[in-house]
Amino acid sequence: MIRMIKEEYKYSALTSQIIKCAMTVHSALGNGFQEVIYQRALAIEMKLATISFDREMEMPIYYRADHWNAKSRFFSGR
Repeated sequence: MIRMIKEEYKYSALTSQIIKCAMTVHSALGNGFQEVIYQRALAIEMKLATISFDREMEMPIYYRADHWNAKSRFFSGR
């Protein structure tokens, strides 16, 4: 497997790990499930990879002149 880690990018290694987890979930489950199923499976993979994260974290969203709060599905705070 080719690893696309670019040392000049601060979070390249973490991004690579997260993508690997997502690809593992997709390979195992395939298509057709509700989003929550993929979220739960991704949480399992990220725990196994010792990636710290929060699920359903509320965060402010800013777009042009508008602002609102929304829940982010996953947030890695490593």
